[in-house]
Amino acid sequence: MRWKTLKSEFLYKSEFGNLRKDRCQLPNGLVIENYHVNEYSDWVNAVVITKDKKLVLVKQYRYAANGIFLEIPSGKIEEWETNQEGILREVKEETGYISKIKPILLGEYFVNPATQNNKVITYLILDAYKAYEQDLDDTENIEVNLIGFDSFESLFKNKKILTQMFSISAYYMAKDYMRTNRLIKY
Repeated sequence: MRWKTLKSEFLYKSEFGNLRKDRCQLPNGLVIENYHVNEYSDWVNAVVITKDKKLVLVKQYRYAANGIFLEIPSGKIEEWETNQEGILREVKEETGYISKIKPILLGEYFVNPATQNNKVITYLILDAYKAYEQDLDDTENIEVNLIGFDSFESLFKNKKILTQMFSISAYYMAKDYMRTNRLIKY
C-alpha cells in the first residue's frame, strides 16, 4: 500500500517551506519520476471567543488569492514551541487577546496529504479579553474584527466575506464542541 521513495532532492528551500522532488515506486511496480512535495511547518489556529460571546477574527490581504479575507487567528509554530504555546503566541501577537482558560484542543488534520506534509492543529479559546496591543511582523497588516459567533456562519454561507477552509472547518469544530458541552444552545 505504501510507496517506496527511490530518490529525493530539494528543488527549493526557504524559511517559508521547501519544494522536494521524489522518484517513487508504487506497490504495483509503477515508478513516478517527478512527484513534487511541498514541505511546510505545522500550523496552529484557534476559534477565539470573548467573554461576551464575540468571535475574534483577523482581516487581512492574501496575496495568492488577491483578496481581503476574514479568518480566525493562525500561524506556524516555531521550532522551540509546543502547539499550545504557538497558538497562544499567535493569538496574542495578531489580536492582543489572551485568556486565563487553557486552550481546548479541537483536533488536527493534514492540509493536503497528496502534496503537502504539514498539519493544522485547531484550538478553541474561551473567555478571551484584550490585554495587549498587536505585535505584528513587518509583513503583516491585520485588522481585528469582533462579530457574533453565529454571524460568522451567515457571512460565509451568504458569500458576504472571503474566508478559507481552515477557518470554516475550525468554526464547525468549535460549534460542535460548544453544543456537545452545552456552552451554546442549538
